[in-house]
Amino acid sequence: MTNKAMTNDREVEVWREQWSGVARPSPDFQRQVQKRIKVHDRRFWLGNLLAVAALLATVILTVYQLSHQSSRLEKSQAIGVVVLLFVAVTCRLWLMRGTWRAETQSTRAFVELWRRRLLSRIRGLQVGTYIAIGWLVFCAALAAVNWSTVRLELMSHPTVYLAMMLVIVVMLPVIWLGVMWLRRRKVRELHEVTRLLEEMETMND
Repeated sequence: MTNKAMTNDREVEVWREQWSGVARPSPDFQRQVQKRIKVHDRRFWLGNLLAVAALLATVILTVYQLSHQSSRLEKSQAIGVVVLLFVAVTCRLWLMRGTWRAETQSTRAFVELWRRRLLSRIRGLQVGTYIAIGWLVFCAALAAVNWSTVRLELMSHPTVYLAMMLVIVVMLPVIWLGVMWLRRRKVRELHEVTRLLEEMETMND
């Protein structure tokens, strides 16, 4: 009976080794996954570099506007931009927790990192929409508090401020549609990555 049990155990181990060899992802599958991971990783870091560049440019312009002789309305706009940047950067860093590097160097770990980054980006787009709405409310409240100054500025430079309002009215729907399009694209990509993880789990079962 002991010899028979040992024989059965060896057969089970041989069967497991054979099955794991069959179920292991093919080299072509792994190459395709790694190629897509590299493309995503380059886009991730490029997006962060562009965000940092845009942040620095906005800070420089804001400091320039505050340091030079500007009207009270222009300084209020600069203060509103500073508040917006602080809130946006804080939320972005908070949402990007755990998305900087993979836990291990395996293909599955990088796919899971890819999925976490997509979830962070989708949440960031949602939070960004609320931040934009809150910033508009903040600017409206700031204009209401300083209405006497705003009215004088509008009366002295009506063409400039009408052009600025026209640009804002046109750009808001464009930005909104762009955010909605990007969110739908990221949701589709998230479904693809989730399906990819499920395929890898099936291959490893």
